[in-house]
Amino acid sequence: MAPSDRPLLAGSRTASENEEEREATEEDALLTNPWRSAQDNRHPGWWHWFVLGWAFLATIAVLVLAVLYQHTQSASPKPSNNLEPYRPSGKRNLIFMVTDGMGPASLSLTRSYRQYTEGLPINDILTLDEHLIGSSRTRSSSSLVTDSAAGATAFSCGKKSYNGAISVLPNGDPCGTVLEAAKRAGYMTGLVVTTRITDATPATFASHVHVREEEDSIARQLIGDTHPLGHVVDLMLGGGRCFFLPNSTSSSCRSDDVDVTATAQDQGYSYISTREEFDALETGNAAKLPLLGLFADTDIPFEIDRRTASEIYPSLDEMARTALNALSIATQNSDKGFFLLIEGSRIDHAGHENDPAAQVHEVLAFDKTFTSVLEYLDKSNIEGVAVSTSDHETGGLSVARQLHRDYPDYLWHPKILAKAQHSATATAHHLQSLPQPVNTTYIADLLSSLGIDDASPSELETIQSFPHTYTIADLISRRAQVGWSTHGHSAVDVNVYASDISQARELVGNNENTDIGKFLRGYLGLEQEVEDVERELGDKMGKVLGKGAGKRRVGDGYH
Repeated sequence: MAPSDRPLLAGSRTASENEEEREATEEDALLTNPWRSAQDNRHPGWWHWFVLGWAFLATIAVLVLAVLYQHTQSASPKPSNNLEPYRPSGKRNLIFMVTDGMGPASLSLTRSYRQYTEGLPINDILTLDEHLIGSSRTRSSSSLVTDSAAGATAFSCGKKSYNGAISVLPNGDPCGTVLEAAKRAGYMTGLVVTTRITDATPATFASHVHVREEEDSIARQLIGDTHPLGHVVDLMLGGGRCFFLPNSTSSSCRSDDVDVTATAQDQGYSYISTREEFDALETGNAAKLPLLGLFADTDIPFEIDRRTASEIYPSLDEMARTALNALSIATQNSDKGFFLLIEGSRIDHAGHENDPAAQVHEVLAFDKTFTSVLEYLDKSNIEGVAVSTSDHETGGLSVARQLHRDYPDYLWHPKILAKAQHSATATAHHLQSLPQPVNTTYIADLLSSLGIDDASPSELETIQSFPHTYTIADLISRRAQVGWSTHGHSAVDVNVYASDISQARELVGNNENTDIGKFLRGYLGLEQEVEDVERELGDKMGKVLGKGAGKRRVGDGYH
């Protein structure tokens, strides 16, 4: 027999045919069952069939268990983190913070930008980074990609709805919100934003309309004028003054002549609209509730622009600290605390416009505000927690960009963003206000304030013919090698943060956005109150099917 035909375990000596047969038998025994004889192998006995039968039954059992496990998981999609929800027993404060449109890449962009501009080491991270506890899935009932209205309805009501819905369910029923339930239970309530106070996120906590464009109706509901439950919000600070002024005034964007500011004052609200009046609040120490503060006709400017107009517009951090103090004073003799929504609203708008310079300043402004909230909670003798998340990601931000067909370099340039002194929006609005067409030499000088000193003739001609935010923002993004996939929203999971992980432990891990809404009501012990509010809303409002007025967009019209 040739060596290549010899059994693998045979020796190297030349063997007779009998020896070869014996070696083959021994090898078979070593590779299978050393206790079986060659005769046993040819004619299996009872033991062989017993083992086969046992293996077959065990396989069936494993398959049955796997099917049962899969069914259990599909019935309960959120895996348990084996931690019981924390429920305070006494007085408590809940601060819910929303980073509208901020995805995980926004943190990466801003963190590296801050390290570059301030000369910080790589382990110097944002305050938000230190309080990351989980993530949230964001789809709505009508789309894998949510808008802010459906995303915020998931927070306020703890239920899914369609894109555009303001605390209204797909069947048209109004849903009870945590803020409405908190007010009924004796808590004080507040809304602080940098967009219009009638915009989607704040609106979902204290109003109910079929589509988010019904901002005329939202404004009247926010002050309790047409809200079925009456007055439910004690403090509102933000923009959107035009929806509160009658259309007989030049700065109004209402479709009717209702003066909502006058109505609010008739119902007991203190109304302020200037920086001087805001400063007179003395960081909340001199505030008289209920309070309505509207500091811009539409949205408060991007932080990159607001910082040079601080004599007109208060910052998010200033408004948040004022609200915290005002609500603390108002509840100091109560056995109930307060519920406060704080939104970094314009992170979303920077994403819509694909403006990375505006984006980093918005995230930094929110991080500063989050830090102030932590400081407040640390100093307060009342138990409380802050939870923060996003309703969705905007822009499909990527912290890298391939500019050419050649294989890209692995880098991006924060120094480009550091040179920008204004947002692309402010630059575009200025150009659009000038007689057209604008001279390309003037455009080149203007672009230098954005850190663009090398604009090509073709780029200048493009801006001359199309002086739009998108065009200008793209010049910055390309030079910084920052990428975007859309001017809309994306379906990316977003981060969840908390001031105290032990108090928000049920949100550790990956959550559905409705889980966050359920946490809010659960922390305040409002499960029954939410049901009662929802029942009363249904009785008084019926189906909410496009009853509102004023379905017009103002400003950017972003969703």
